[in-house]
Amino acid sequence: MKITYAQYSHIGSRDRNEDSVAALSDGTTGLFLVADGLGGHGLGDYASQLTVRTAAEMYQADPAGFTLPNAFQLAQERLLREQQERGIKGEMKTTFVALDIRMGKANTGVAAWAHIGDSRLYCFKKRKLMTRTLDHSVPQMLVAMGDIREKDIRGHVDRNRLLRVMGSPWESRSFTLADPQKISKPLQFLLCTDGFWENIVEKDMQDSLKNAATVEEWLQKMVEIVHRNGQGPHMDNNSAVAVWVEK
Repeated sequence: MKITYAQYSHIGSRDRNEDSVAALSDGTTGLFLVADGLGGHGLGDYASQLTVRTAAEMYQADPAGFTLPNAFQLAQERLLREQQERGIKGEMKTTFVALDIRMGKANTGVAAWAHIGDSRLYCFKKRKLMTRTLDHSVPQMLVAMGDIREKDIRGHVDRNRLLRVMGSPWESRSFTLADPQKISKPLQFLLCTDGFWENIVEKDMQDSLKNAATVEEWLQKMVEIVHRNGQGPHMDNNSAVAVWVEK
């Protein structure tokens, strides 16, 4: 099995791109990161950059010893320290989603992921959607309570109200760490910000995947749909990293 990937980030109609993405892979292991900054005053982009940079530097320094919980914790500590040193509070926040893939010698491996906020990870098996992360947001909470349907999240009036983010104090661990996924057959992953997934439904993600020969082609097909559905003066920053683990 080998890892291939493609990454993308677009400013949309905003004055500043507050999204940050990164992909580090040698073809057999890899770390993939997406963050969407919040807070205004130019601090959202700094928050997303600092978070992604922290995880990337930890991984590059010690790939074998790297863990997602440690990366999330250190990035959180750095964000809080920056706010304290600058005398600001609540203006340097970001969502964060990360995927760590380790392939073994017997053509098998493990994928681990974690997230906070409403940047998402989608996992596909046999090019069909298997699972996705659940947003830490008001609409996702309403879905869990049975008040709205899953498909209503995209257009909900409170879709941007987040319950957990990096850069806000935690009483306990606020990110969600998924159970590791064993890799014995091809898997495909999509990590993306809300500006991306709000403008493409899961069926279109899956259909684009079925009709793509490469990971680059899959991402490009989705980008075209995002731009078609999201075009206009209110288009948000939109970013994604697509990853294939294939034979």
